[in-house]
Amino acid sequence: MLTSKTFLKKNKRGNVLKIVREHYLRDDLSCGSELCDECDSKEAILEKVPTSNSKQYTVPHYLLLDTNIILQQIDALEEPTLCNIVVIQTILQEVKHRSSSVYKRLKDLITNPNRKFYVFVNEHHHETYVERNPGESINDRNDRALRRVATWYEEHLSSHVRVILLTEDVRNRDLATGEGLLSCSIASYISQLTNGEPLLDKLSKIDAAVETSVKDSLYPLHATPTEIHAGIKSKTFLQGSFQASRENFLEGQVNCEGYDKPILVQGRDGLNRAIDGDTVAVRLLPEDQWSAPLELVLEDEGNMEDDEGGEEGKELMKKKSVPVAERRPTGQIVGIIKRKWRQYCGILQANPMAGSSRHLFVPAERKIPKIRVETRQIATLSTQRIVVAIDSWPRHSRYPQGHFVRALGPIGDKDTENEVLLLEHDVPHSKFSDLVLSYLPQMPWTITDEEVSRRSDLRHLDVCSVDPPGCTDIDDALHCRPLDNGNLEVGVHIADVSHFIKPGTPLDDEAALRATTVYLVDKRIDMVPGLLSGNLCSLRGNEERLAFSVIWELTEDARIVDAKFCKSVIRSRAALTYEQAQLIIDDPSQQTSIATSLRGLNRLAKILKKRRMDNGALVLASPEIRFHMDSETHEPLEVVAKKMRETNSMVEEFMLLANITVAEKIFHEFPDNAMLRRHPVPPPANFEPLQHAAKRQGFELNVSTGKDLATSLDLAVKPDNPYFNTMLRIIATRCMLQAVYFSSGMVQQSDFHHYGLAAPIYTHFTSPIRRYADIIVHRLLAACIGADATYPALLDKKASTALCYNLNYRNRQAQYAGRASVALHTHLFFRSRVQDEDGYVLYVRKNALQVLIPKYGLEGTLFLRCDSPGVSWTYNEKEQCQSCGNVVFHSFDPVTVQLSLDRSNVQHEKLVLKLVRPVIDGYSVPSVGNNTQDDDVDMVGEKNEAEAGGTEKEQGDCDQPETKKRKKKNKKNK
Repeated sequence: MLTSKTFLKKNKRGNVLKIVREHYLRDDLSCGSELCDECDSKEAILEKVPTSNSKQYTVPHYLLLDTNIILQQIDALEEPTLCNIVVIQTILQEVKHRSSSVYKRLKDLITNPNRKFYVFVNEHHHETYVERNPGESINDRNDRALRRVATWYEEHLSSHVRVILLTEDVRNRDLATGEGLLSCSIASYISQLTNGEPLLDKLSKIDAAVETSVKDSLYPLHATPTEIHAGIKSKTFLQGSFQASRENFLEGQVNCEGYDKPILVQGRDGLNRAIDGDTVAVRLLPEDQWSAPLELVLEDEGNMEDDEGGEEGKELMKKKSVPVAERRPTGQIVGIIKRKWRQYCGILQANPMAGSSRHLFVPAERKIPKIRVETRQIATLSTQRIVVAIDSWPRHSRYPQGHFVRALGPIGDKDTENEVLLLEHDVPHSKFSDLVLSYLPQMPWTITDEEVSRRSDLRHLDVCSVDPPGCTDIDDALHCRPLDNGNLEVGVHIADVSHFIKPGTPLDDEAALRATTVYLVDKRIDMVPGLLSGNLCSLRGNEERLAFSVIWELTEDARIVDAKFCKSVIRSRAALTYEQAQLIIDDPSQQTSIATSLRGLNRLAKILKKRRMDNGALVLASPEIRFHMDSETHEPLEVVAKKMRETNSMVEEFMLLANITVAEKIFHEFPDNAMLRRHPVPPPANFEPLQHAAKRQGFELNVSTGKDLATSLDLAVKPDNPYFNTMLRIIATRCMLQAVYFSSGMVQQSDFHHYGLAAPIYTHFTSPIRRYADIIVHRLLAACIGADATYPALLDKKASTALCYNLNYRNRQAQYAGRASVALHTHLFFRSRVQDEDGYVLYVRKNALQVLIPKYGLEGTLFLRCDSPGVSWTYNEKEQCQSCGNVVFHSFDPVTVQLSLDRSNVQHEKLVLKLVRPVIDGYSVPSVGNNTQDDDVDMVGEKNEAEAGGTEKEQGDCDQPETKKRKKKNKKNK
């Protein structure tokens, strides 16, 4: 002990306590250099003779970094050009406290032996520890500690290797120079490297942003944190999450907690440099200034100098009177509370001025504005998909400023585009690490007699699975057999994944991070390694497997007499596809035990489904498509609508029943810690677009309860338009809130209700191979029946809440990624095709029609332009219709459009919709197709299918079956 501090402190009772803090220092801590003979060579990481690529600092040297260099320039530090770097303990801890994401990336660099990053424990070294002087700021003390370490290294290594202190702090550089140290900015250092020019593009320009005068500014000044805090406290400002519009880049809304309706923000001043996802402070405008969303589909087609967004953008900026009944609460964003910036994928839009290094980056996500980027590699990068990070958004710039991070590959290449959609949706998709794989069972693996003795042996039952064709991760199997008392025994047997994944292991941590399997058209990203998902946990036909079983005794009218839960051993008699199972049920000559079991299950499922519908469960139907892929090139050959058979519904009903039964059990045993799933009741205001759309077609929808809505939707049928009801249900889906996982102890029981299923309590139990939530539910259920013990994190409310947050986020992102994959393959499909297809007008906008094309499950925007003689469009806002001559378009009207892919812009291919029928004076209206994306909601139905590796497989949330199918349409024309 070389230093200690003593001070007095009062406790809660008012007693004065004497507190002594001791700081221990050592003299045996290694410098980490191979050059040093005095220190422990086992810890040597820094090279003995570091290579110098610098034209200015030709002497061999190590680099010493300050906190801001790491926080702001981590993208550049990840490049292998920069090696032999010393990170002192003081800086490491400061980075940890200021940014967990940067800290994780820095730790990855430190643990990579090829990068030569060494952590020097300066705070416990007797020659480098520095006391904080009276009146000295923490920042000044840390800068002094940094300079002390630099001096010690140079003395310790006898000047054989110099140390260069990289810092952006001018005062710190001057002090270092005065002490005889080498110091410079990171930009200055990189610019002197022989191969440093590409690395300059990766430097953050965060310090380049300066506030301009009012005369030069384009945006209002943001309120300071103190002003924001005072405003929120006095209720002058409201705090909420900003959500940008997909249809109009000059509109958005702020969702404020405790405020019934989102607050509309419009125009450049209203948006005030907010980016989708930011937490913002918004000032509500007086009611006489309230507005309504503009019925325009407006894209940002501006160039480097266009600050108005085109003529339509100027129109939006004009104040227009809005009828009082249509006005929405409107406000202006006055400050940013928390940025939610991330790295963005997209393409570069080259500056038309020859020789300029400033270009515009166009993000793949339409909600994100273009980003100004400086790069000297435009000739190379203009044909690449790249990743860019935002640094700042100064008042004088129409767009935020950012820097190039890395290139992903050629535009249009399928592997590149798959990488883009995975990165854009934050899907963990790296290979499983060796550490994770080390926790897998050793092969060959068999079920031991000891394991069988601890379980119910159900290998004598005629169990079978029913899944999509080609399914390899089979989660569930079923059986049905008559009992002596005239009732039926029905069992749902679920893969016992929790047997292989033990709590707290790296395998468990990785599964919890990934949270869900992600299904793309041509592949899947597994939540657990393939040995488990496709082999040991998959309930394959004629193979013994470990399972978790729910077994009911049901009456002939599907009433539950009793329910039992057990860990089991099963042997599936057959792994059937939906079609195979349907053929067995429909063929009267089939009288095997499996056929009898399937018929019993099918009959009971029909009763269960009718009962659900009678209770008010919603069916939000829409078509779902799948691609037939070329076996060699993996290119899409054909698009077909998926067929729904009785067997789909049969499996779905028993999965739902199992989930509800298990939810009741775990909540009864663990009322404060059960992991459940709820679907909140949408506020009445959410249903206004649906009610207006139906009313214009002569239908009154009652949305008082879920049952009233379900009944109203069933009655809303137009014989002359067979697709009308489906489109109405699509709009109904967009009125829903998102279904979410939650811990029962954090929510009132009255809020457990699942609106879409009309179920008072619900959870996910039936798909543990592809959903981590189901693994947690398995562990809870095992504890309920005494098959396993609990562990601290399982019963920790705080840990469970954090886990639910990640599960909800990953589940939502997985759904978006699946839709984006369908959109990508739709583009690939149309690269060599031009086809006429029937569609329906879903929405009428002021300058466009949004058209639904059922065959491909896509929704495109058909812009209406008056660029031909005799063509003039008139928009009737009251009737929500567009007219040209004697042709009038209303919502739900049938149309025929020509679909083709415009590849003239290699950087941004576009699916083009061209109006074929009805004919407008012999003129067809061409347009670029874009797709909208609605808020995510759950699906009803446990067996929703999706393509995976050229085959179908259940995907995503399974609370409302057809909802997810419809949502895949929304990104088709991205």
